[in-house]
Amino acid sequence: MKGAERRMMIFQTLKTAGKPVSGSSFAKQFGVSRQVIVQDIALLRAEGNDIVSTSSGYLLSEHYKASRVFKVCHDDASIEKELNMMVDLGGKVKDVFVSHKVYGQLQVELNLNSRADVERYLESIHAGKSVPLLNLTSGYHYHTVLAENELILDAIQNKLEEYGFLAPLRDYEPADFAGRAN
Repeated sequence: MKGAERRMMIFQTLKTAGKPVSGSSFAKQFGVSRQVIVQDIALLRAEGNDIVSTSSGYLLSEHYKASRVFKVCHDDASIEKELNMMVDLGGKVKDVFVSHKVYGQLQVELNLNSRADVERYLESIHAGKSVPLLNLTSGYHYHTVLAENELILDAIQNKLEEYGFLAPLRDYEPADFAGRAN
């Protein structure tokens, strides 16, 4: 099988999968190394395809009409409640990031769309010796959340405030994070 044909099949699989597909499963399916798949994904991205890498595999990015960055603060025990609330209300949690005084900005792509995604994410945290980023900044962190419309983001913001998770921006922080979701 030629590379162009394999890339076309990878793209078609990503279009119909509805969930992340691992590089390993592609490699097994096509009888190539995972590194070949990584190169194929890079070539597909270079062609303008918006392919996202997640901890569970590759997926095509969905185009949401609205995005907002929320500054929040809570402990490890509230991570599940926070993330489930966002996805339950129709948001996609694109990332988590912190602004550390020494290390600067540290960001991780999450791409959480459902409670199942949240569960897998939490399992991966608990399976290792690492800690969530929020522990680096005393619980303060940010999430870029994507949604179909601003009303969904307003509902998420109201719920974050109701739960006591929403944290106020400080004078030294940018007031508008809208460009982060691009």
